[in-house]
Amino acid sequence: MTSQLLVRIDSDTKNKLNLVARREGKTSSDVVRELVSDYINERDMSAYIEDLWERIGKKIINSGIKEKDINKIIKEVRRENK
Repeated sequence: MTSQLLVRIDSDTKNKLNLVARREGKTSSDVVRELVSDYINERDMSAYIEDLWERIGKKIINSGIKEKDINKIIKEVRRENK
């Protein structure tokens, strides 16, 4: 489900946006949606952290490490980094 967002910009900027968007075969709404999505992706730490945990989990699963070994491994790494 989509919802509408009203954004006020000056006429010159709007005209340039429409022109550039049309050159790319897009609407100005398409461009704004892309920009908003990029903005959120760049600044949303929760998405970054979630992705990081997912990648770490996959590496652990692929390496064959068992859940019972994780605390031991963490202690070893911390000891090495002192």
